[in-house]
Amino acid sequence: MSKFSVKSVVSVVVASFIAFTSIAGIANAADLSGWQSEVKQTIAKKQTYSRAALRKEVEGKVRVEINVDREGNIVAHSIKSSSGHDVLDREVPKLLKRVSPLPTPPADASDSQLSMVVPLAWALQ
Repeated sequence: MSKFSVKSVVSVVVASFIAFTSIAGIANAADLSGWQSEVKQTIAKKQTYSRAALRKEVEGKVRVEINVDREGNIVAHSIKSSSGHDVLDREVPKLLKRVSPLPTPPADASDSQLSMVVPLAWALQ
């Protein structure tokens, strides 16, 4: 039996910021900040530890770039930095499928602002 219980194990962290890959043609900063916060909360609510990762007691951080369309659908993603654990990296597309569509981006956001890097972390407690 693992020394971690399922109830106390999942400490899923979405970093307190999302780095935009480009800020050309900046939309209203308050609108972008509010949308960014909504995206962060949406991802945090849906992020889980996979059973395989729990069994192996692995932790890690992933940086994933996502491209969002005007309706909030995630249309593409790529892992920019791996967690170093296949079991966690394989969780990323599953998570993105669960969270899509994301909140609708601000109407005045430029196309380049619909691409962002999202830091994700899985940590056992």
